[in-house]
Amino acid sequence: MSTESAELGHGHSPAAWTAVIIMLVAVTIGTVAFCFDIPWIVWASAVLLLLGLITGWVLAKAGYGVNGSKYTPREH
Repeated sequence: MSTESAELGHGHSPAAWTAVIIMLVAVTIGTVAFCFDIPWIVWASAVLLLLGLITGWVLAKAGYGVNGSKYTPREH
């Protein structure tokens, strides 16, 4: 049986998706650079990873997070 719940939609917001995509790209670039032994790109990807985290936080504070004023969740 199904039960209705008031789920917050964890991670289903533009802020979360943007942060996750940036961080996935950073990890992918860092992994490839690590395999080819290019340390400066590994460190640059670490910085990009942090920028992805900061971007998600800034977008959430700007209203694009789960409970933000500029985000309206879609019904499933």
